[in-house]
Amino acid sequence: MDRVAIREKLTNWIGKYKYFVLILLVGVVLMLIPAQTRKEATVTPTESTVTQPSVCEQLEDILAGIEGAGRVQVMLTYQTGEQVIYQTDKPGENREDTVIITNENRGQSGLVAQVISPTYRGAIILCQGAERASVCLAITEAVSKVTGLDTSQISVLKMK
Repeated sequence: MDRVAIREKLTNWIGKYKYFVLILLVGVVLMLIPAQTRKEATVTPTESTVTQPSVCEQLEDILAGIEGAGRVQVMLTYQTGEQVIYQTDKPGENREDTVIITNENRGQSGLVAQVISPTYRGAIILCQGAERASVCLAITEAVSKVTGLDTSQISVLKMK
């Protein structure tokens, strides 16, 4: 067969199946578009990537504001960390499904039903004004109120 015969057969075949080929090409293009969108969505920062200041950092800022405390450093030890409980559907007796929500960037996450705060084991606070009993008392009470720790579990020590 020569080129003319092959070209003629190909033209006849494309003419006969042109709608099938057109639908096939449109389908391939549509399948490629979401893949590009997902890659762009993962690159852009989301609201969940913004970090909240830790409890230690917040305590340091607040305790430094106590009169006579001076510079403050805080260390908390955890009994249990923060626990996140997700909302679940209960369609059957033996099965639970987590409720999934989708954001505008097609990112998926579980629907949070409850966040249980961490349980603390103890606290060590270093501060410049720890030689004054009134400063130690004020710091101990403040940390006890925030963390739920007993005052016997909080140590306030003088910083070098």
